[in-house]
Amino acid sequence: MDLEYHVISTLVEDKPGVLQKVAGMFNRRGFNIDSITVGNSEVEGQSRMVITVHADKKGLEQVTKQLNKLIDVIKIKDITEKAVKRELCLVKVAIPNAKARAEIMQYSNIFRAHILDVTEQTLIIELTGDKEKINAFISLVESYGIKRIARTGLTAMSRGV
Repeated sequence: MDLEYHVISTLVEDKPGVLQKVAGMFNRRGFNIDSITVGNSEVEGQSRMVITVHADKKGLEQVTKQLNKLIDVIKIKDITEKAVKRELCLVKVAIPNAKARAEIMQYSNIFRAHILDVTEQTLIIELTGDKEKINAFISLVESYGIKRIARTGLTAMSRGV
């Protein structure tokens, strides 16, 4: 079974319990959600969920049909191929010495990251981009000692109209 990566944009009613219903549906069908982001949409009273999941074509069709059956789900769209995709990551990196601080700051500039907090022992760096960019940055700074990582999961929007 060849599982493919899919990004599903779902417009839902902005009510308590909707996220639980959607996550529960994936669980009942035996699908693991790779990431899920939820926030207000352009329409008052509606939220947008961006869900990433690995599934084959038949599995994706099953998930879509089951989501459509949920009363709080308004619209579902697979935007895997035609989307702008981004993730936010906060990384707290240890600073063993002044040379390391300068190197980490230089890497941050190269990756267009923002330094949010500076102490004598650590830097907190904010990085936005696709998964590969974030993973590359983490790989680059992990030799200094990563204290914490917080990632939002993918959010996406389809291109065009």
